[in-house]
Amino acid sequence: MDTGALRGKKERYVIGLTSDAACQGVEMALARIKGSGADLHLKLIAHDFLPYEPGIRTRLTGVRINARDLAILNFDLAEVFATAARRMMRQAEEAKVEPDLIGSMGHTAAHAPIRTDSHPGELTLGESAVLARRTGLPVVSDFPPRDMAVGGQGAPLEAYADWVLFRRIDRSVLSLHIGGLSRMTVVTPSTDNVMAFHVGPGAAAMDGAVQLLTGGGHQGDPEGAMASRGVVIDEFLDLLLEHPFLNRVPPKSTSREEFGPDNYLREAISARKGLNHHMDDFSATVTTAVAFSIIRAYTRFVKPHHTIARLILSGPGTANAALVAHLRNGLGELVFRKSDDYGLPGKSLAPVAAAILANEYICGVSANLPHATGARHAVRLGTLTRP
Repeated sequence: MDTGALRGKKERYVIGLTSDAACQGVEMALARIKGSGADLHLKLIAHDFLPYEPGIRTRLTGVRINARDLAILNFDLAEVFATAARRMMRQAEEAKVEPDLIGSMGHTAAHAPIRTDSHPGELTLGESAVLARRTGLPVVSDFPPRDMAVGGQGAPLEAYADWVLFRRIDRSVLSLHIGGLSRMTVVTPSTDNVMAFHVGPGAAAMDGAVQLLTGGGHQGDPEGAMASRGVVIDEFLDLLLEHPFLNRVPPKSTSREEFGPDNYLREAISARKGLNHHMDDFSATVTTAVAFSIIRAYTRFVKPHHTIARLILSGPGTANAALVAHLRNGLGELVFRKSDDYGLPGKSLAPVAAAILANEYICGVSANLPHATGARHAVRLGTLTRP
């Protein structure tokens, strides 16, 4: 089916696929979407998670990889994405609907946003030609480059989905997503002044601390049990909060290259291992750093310019009880809600955003928000790959 026919359909069934900076696996969703832009209506039909096998995860988190290995990983990862997509296709069959297309965020291998005297670049893995061929569905992917080509950060593009899903005509709300990285979107009534940016560290750092301390024996502290038992190491916390990105004024975006465990934590943790600190203390400190970076970002960048009615939490990091407790203490003035309260389980929001961006491409709608990304003007995001 060509894009014109898809655009003319009353409703489209879209599969969304993402892989975040924590490198845990593929998040997937199947959604029914009617309309586009401010008139878009979405119903989540199914969502799931496909963990990466250890071999794939090791390759994704490797700090040194040559061009040949990267090219092979691009295709291998596409096969994993295709497995995830076929799982959603089976869910669609059970729901007696037929998927129309796939929106794939792929896996961001490198994100080099525009900064002072810097050259931008973006490399996403999960070859769309393979994904389209394996599923027989058209694939919309490669969303960041078009925003970056007109001077934008190329992220967080999920801000558009936040606006579509959580917009209110009479108030502003704050969407806080804690995935591999933390990001926030000020969802205003109009797209003209939506504010969105990466805060900095998230689950990639919290999980990464545990992985480094156990030599990979444990994959993380998802519910915050270790962090709740530990005692914060003050000088380590101060070091983590000194990262220059945290003070950078939006628009801004970052990546695993800055806040993954290898660059953000490895040397600092190694230097403190022999100082009688318990593993729980390291976990507590990194979790506190994630929370404080979020609280400070809100206080410095959002609060002076926006009156926020409520905060909507999403992402796998929100399962961390210690993290959420810190946020409630530091942002007690805000009414807390979860995306679950809006019919969108926290782990579904990222792939739902991929589905929304794919839908907007089909409908010919510009889905970057220049005020949020810093782009010179709005553009249609994505590239279409046919089966």
